[in-house]
Amino acid sequence: MTDFDSRARDWDNDPIRGERARAVAEAIRARVPLSQRMTAFEYGCGTGLLSFALQPFLGPITLADNSAGMLAVLEEKITASGVRDMTPLKLDLIADPLPPSRFDLIYTLLTLHHIHDTNKALQGLYTLLDRPGVLCIADLDQEDGSFHVDSEFDGHNGFDRDELTRKLLEAGFANIHFSTCYETPKNARLYPLFLAVAEKR
Repeated sequence: MTDFDSRARDWDNDPIRGERARAVAEAIRARVPLSQRMTAFEYGCGTGLLSFALQPFLGPITLADNSAGMLAVLEEKITASGVRDMTPLKLDLIADPLPPSRFDLIYTLLTLHHIHDTNKALQGLYTLLDRPGVLCIADLDQEDGSFHVDSEFDGHNGFDRDELTRKLLEAGFANIHFSTCYETPKNARLYPLFLAVAEKR
């Protein structure tokens, strides 16, 4: 069982996570003209907090994660809500074959910094986007490592925006825009989150 599997049942009990997801959803809506005709894909969906916040404004959503525990909770939430067109998918973006579907919108929240191979992840997300399509990445600005100081973490300590822009360009994305979308409290301080919006043309 992974750390995220073991934390899944209590994940939504932290009100900061819900507040953060709603703030990121509002930031996405402010930057991207959403439509119920759009197909969407969330990677690293966890219990679906961000997708539930965006669901009224989108068409079918595929919610992918590599944590079976998170997906089990998500499936229960989808059933309880009565929402249609939300489909969970177990997927490791780095290790598994990509699904055949392509999407108008892809978004992630605090996921990319957990993935060692950023370049491969971005290439996979580029492939999953239809043309034209939009990618939205909400993640940590580069920090000093204190965000994960209380856990066994071996990912990235956030991202430098210029470096991530370069990686997005190398993956094929264009028209890249960054903004600060939230400051998440943890360990008695605030950590800025950026929203990067990039296009596949």
